[in-house]
Amino acid sequence: MQKVKIFTGSSHPELASLVLERLGIPASPAILKRFSNAETSVEIGESVRDADVFIIQSGSTAVNDHLMELLIMISACRSASARRITAVLPYFPYNKQSKKKKARAAITAKLVSNMLHVAGVDHIITMDLHSSQIQGFFNKPVDNLLAEPSIARYMKERFESVLSRGVVISKNAGGAKRVTSLADRLKIDFALIHRERYHLQADSELTETRLTLVGDVKGKICFMVDDVIDGTHSFLDSCEHLKKCEAEKVYIIATHGILSGDALQEIEECSAVDEVIVTNTYPMAEAKRRSSSKLSIIDISGVFAEAIRRTHNSESISYLFHTAI
Repeated sequence: MQKVKIFTGSSHPELASLVLERLGIPASPAILKRFSNAETSVEIGESVRDADVFIIQSGSTAVNDHLMELLIMISACRSASARRITAVLPYFPYNKQSKKKKARAAITAKLVSNMLHVAGVDHIITMDLHSSQIQGFFNKPVDNLLAEPSIARYMKERFESVLSRGVVISKNAGGAKRVTSLADRLKIDFALIHRERYHLQADSELTETRLTLVGDVKGKICFMVDDVIDGTHSFLDSCEHLKKCEAEKVYIIATHGILSGDALQEIEECSAVDEVIVTNTYPMAEAKRRSSSKLSIIDISGVFAEAIRRTHNSESISYLFHTAI
C-alpha cells in the first residue's frame, strides 16, 4: 500500500496532535526554523518519495508567516518526489477576500490559491469556506468540509431539553442558506435579521443601521449561526435586538472563532449574549480561552482525521457532509 506521511506546521499544534491521535500515527519529522532576518526554513526529516503526503496548517494570527511556511513545506515535499501532496487547511487564510468589494482591490483568496498551485499542491481539504466560489479558484480538487453535522450533534446533545423551543438566527441576509440548512437538520424554526443602513443627513457619511426581525423569538432559545466570528459589533447589536424582542436566551455559534483583539472581553461584558460556541479550526491561546466564562469549543478533529483516512484510501468524502464524526 502507498505509504502515508503527515506533517504539521506550527500554526495549530493542538488540533494537529488531536488529528494524529485519532489516526493513531505519529507526525512525520520536519525541522522548521526562522533565521535572524525572519526568513523561514523547512527541512523534511525523512524520505517522502512516492508517498501520500498530508500537511496540516490552519490560518492563524500570524497568517503570513504560517502561509509561507506551508508553501515551503509543499515545495520541499514536491522536490523530494512525493506522489501526492494534500494541504489540510481547517481555516483557509484570506478566504474572506474572495471578490472585489472596491475598485482596484485584489481578490486575495485567488492569489493564495495560485501560490499553493505553484508550490506544488495536489489537493486541498478545508472547512466552511466563506464563499463557495473559492473552490473554483483551484485547478486541483478542493474538499470543503462542513461543520454543520458536528454543530448539530453538539446542539442536540447539550440543548436536548430546550431544543424544541429553539430558533436558528441569521444576523443578515447573506447567512440565510446556512441557517435554513441547520434548522432543517434540527427540525426547528429559523429567523432572519434584516439590516437597513440609511444616512442621517443628506450628503452625510454618518449612517445608522436599523434592525428588523423577520420571525418570532418571544420566549425562545436563539442560536445565531455564522461561519466566522471575528469582530463583534454586528453580533452584539443583533443579540441585543433579539433580547428586545423577548428572546429567552441567545447563543452565538460559529465555525471559525477568530475573535481578534478585545472581542472575547466585549462578549463577556454584553448581557445580551449568554454564550459563544466555536469549533477549534482556528488556534486560540489557552490564556485567552480561560479569560472568558462564555466560551465553549467544539472539537472537529475527528472530521479532518476521517477526511485524511478516506482520501488516502480513495474513499468518498461525501459521507462527512451529513454525518458527525
